[in-house]
Amino acid sequence: MNKRKRMSLADLILENKRELLNDKKAMEKLEDRIDRRHIDKAE
Repeated sequence: MNKRKRMSLADLILENKRELLNDKKAMEKLEDRIDRRHIDKAE
């Protein structure tokens, strides 16, 4: 059994970004949240 190398925070962030970019539903959800935040600030 190999022990998994402990990832640095930067590596974890990059991995999460890559997974998000490949997940269309998650991207749409994030974009909607960002859009709503911008609309709320404009009001």
